[in-house]
Amino acid sequence: MSITRKQLNEAVSAGLISSQQADALFTFFEANAHATPRFSATHVLYYLGGLLAIGAMTLFMNLGWEAFGGAGIFFIALLYAGVGLKLTSAFAARNLVIPAGICATFVVFMTPLAIYGLQAWAGVWTEDITYQGYHRYIKWHWIYMELGTLAVGAFMAWRYKYPFLIMPIAVTLWYMTMDLTAMLTGGDAPWELRKLVSMYTGLLMIGLAFWVDVRSRHTADYAFWIYLFGVVAFWGGMSLQQSDSELSKALYFGINLLMIATGVMLVRRVFVVVGALGCGIYLAHLASRVFEDSWLFPIVLTAIGLAIIYLGILWQKHEKRIVERARRVLPVALRELLEARS
Repeated sequence: MSITRKQLNEAVSAGLISSQQADALFTFFEANAHATPRFSATHVLYYLGGLLAIGAMTLFMNLGWEAFGGAGIFFIALLYAGVGLKLTSAFAARNLVIPAGICATFVVFMTPLAIYGLQAWAGVWTEDITYQGYHRYIKWHWIYMELGTLAVGAFMAWRYKYPFLIMPIAVTLWYMTMDLTAMLTGGDAPWELRKLVSMYTGLLMIGLAFWVDVRSRHTADYAFWIYLFGVVAFWGGMSLQQSDSELSKALYFGINLLMIATGVMLVRRVFVVVGALGCGIYLAHLASRVFEDSWLFPIVLTAIGLAIIYLGILWQKHEKRIVERARRVLPVALRELLEARS
């Protein structure tokens, strides 16, 4: 929950606090806001600049860099990483947490490029492989780059403890499961197998994210990026599954409803967003296939929508009592997590 100056003024008008207390609270919140990601001009500039720098050395890397050769790429990557480390230390010394975290993350993203350059320099590659394909194609050749990235990412996360550092670790874990699948199947994993691997990898990442969430409930939000990529991997793999059974499609709808409920409980919007998309896909299927010529279907769907709105009104009315009773039966760690995230 974010507190605005307007809300503090309303509290003063209601006689809950004095104007001096409102001023002191606003100053306190403003002083601590710089360390928490939020939708402000300053933070948008931070992330835009950081993502442009990271994207330039990852997703948008072009074939022109191959002209430097393996040794050139390796030393350039080390130079960039050194600049990133220097900026991380400088920003950390000034307590600029978000810029420091972005620069530390930039260093982690330099790791696969450095390892690629070192391997190319050593003549390891036996095929026509370029770094441009690392973020585009599934190949077992990337395994050493991914293992190195995980090692550097884990060290940087341990050293600096910035939540944004978890992002490259989560991405690399996702990449590595796909590449390991390609390696174990001889280099060309069937599409059906890839979808299953994505789905089950996503489930494992969601479980890992929940564990991290519970462990870090009293500190920063280290689970956000693991949740994000875990949910996307799971939901994407599940949504791409093929079935002609209406029962399996109804089960898909039920899982998406469960994801929405999970997102509400854990206060994780990514569950709610993809769950809503999944429900929309299922309802579109019903409208276009099952009830294609039924004039009653839109009416029933409208009635269900209005009933859900009424359910929301009832929930708002009784939410506090229901939540308090439900949390009494939960383990202490989970109860503290929900209280911290609500």
